[in-house]
Amino acid sequence: MAKKVLLFLAQGFEAYEASVFTDVFGWSREIDLEPVDLVTTALRPTIKCYWNLIVSPQLPFEEVDVDDYDALAIPGGAGEAGFYEDAYDERFLDLIRAFDRRGKLIASICVGALPIAKSGVLVHRKATTWDLNEGVRRTQLADFGVEVQDEQLVVEGNIITSTGPATSLDVAFKLLEMLTNAENVDEVKKNMRFVAR
Repeated sequence: MAKKVLLFLAQGFEAYEASVFTDVFGWSREIDLEPVDLVTTALRPTIKCYWNLIVSPQLPFEEVDVDDYDALAIPGGAGEAGFYEDAYDERFLDLIRAFDRRGKLIASICVGALPIAKSGVLVHRKATTWDLNEGVRRTQLADFGVEVQDEQLVVEGNIITSTGPATSLDVAFKLLEMLTNAENVDEVKKNMRFVAR
């Protein structure tokens, strides 16, 4: 049975950071070595990303069953585009807690780490996030009790965090590897025309 990833789209999400998950896992299904399914969800029926792309999620949030999924993926976004309205919504924070309680994988890009931290599951754990703008987002991460790391990508147990859009593919490939194996990642990279290890 194929593994399954839930991709949460907040209002004001960064489209590129979401698209790496749809493409990497889409290619995993195309290759069919060890395919991983992906389902999008959101708190709203339509979502406007940071750069105004309009998206309709596949599954209404209230229909999400944590037990149906092996991982949760969280792209970052911009506060001025409404990202934290959804990312900090208690319903989403509860979902993060539920994934963590079951030991399921949680992968975030950039400020996608902040709702994970706000949920409380990163207290006394290592993570990273967006590091520009005088480190304001890293300060917020630390205020949530996180051991902030000056790294591009941090894997702490079941949780992946990273610093920004440039790390997006690394996060998606790391999540695919943790869900399947390195051979599957290499095959996906080869077919996407990245240089395999």
